Amino acid sequence: MKTFFVRFQRLTVALALLGGWAGPSHATPSSTYWTPCVIDIQGYKVGHITYDNYTTIGKRPPHAGAFPNDLGLTVGVLPFDKLQAEVGFDWMEPTNSPLYFNGKIGAPEGALFAGAPALQVGLFNVGVKKGVTDQDIGDLIVGRTLPKGLGRLHLGAYLGNARVLKNSSGDVANSGWMAAYDRGFLTTKGPDGEYSRVVLAGDYASGKNAFGGGGAGLYYYFTKNIDLLAGPVWFNDRGINGEWKWTTQLDINF
Repeated sequence: MKTFFVRFQRLTVALALLGGWAGPSHATPSSTYWTPCVIDIQGYKVGHITYDNYTTIGKRPPHAGAFPNDLGLTVGVLPFDKLQAEVGFDWMEPTNSPLYFNGKIGAPEGALFAGAPALQVGLFNVGVKKGVTDQDIGDLIVGRTLPKGLGRLHLGAYLGNARVLKNSSGDVANSGWMAAYDRGFLTTKGPDGEYSRVVLAGDYASGKNAFGGGGAGLYYYFTKNIDLLAGPVWFNDRGINGEWKWTTQLDINF
């Protein structure tokens, strides 16, 4: 219980200053696909529920495998247009230490000056089991909408807990870069405004650790606030994460 409050306090203090299962984990704030490399932040008092799973397809032991199911909740917490923030947690089952926290704060496009890109900092994979799940990854992300409807580009860098983020050989691998892209298609008008019915999305994180990897897939929006994402994910260190996996992710805003 003491470790829980230490981790929660660390996350809270970091956001204020900025405005066991030992296998792979992925506790998600707002994200593009596999990584949190995206300039989106939940709006004030807008909640977001996600249910993600990752499993091999057509594999048999010893190559078959799946990650724990991820049930997450994220909420926007700042009532400002030019400074936004979200905090959340994920519950990963089945694991010995299922609870993780995440949060981020930043300025949307055009907030810093006319034509400025979006800029944000965040924390994710803040586990509560010391030396096992406390990856405590901080990131810096910048991105913007491309002209002529060509989608959005997101770039970032990350740094995590060197005691936990290591490669399958046991060497420290706690830093890297990220890149992501998304583009919407089939603009649809709904009661809550316009939205893209289909979104192509993909991302990648460098580093031979539990976080390194990426993939690409399609979001399908049933409504502006309910979508389903599906596609493959590959990993930089198969000694940690195993073979590539198929992900299915349900997202609901409320």
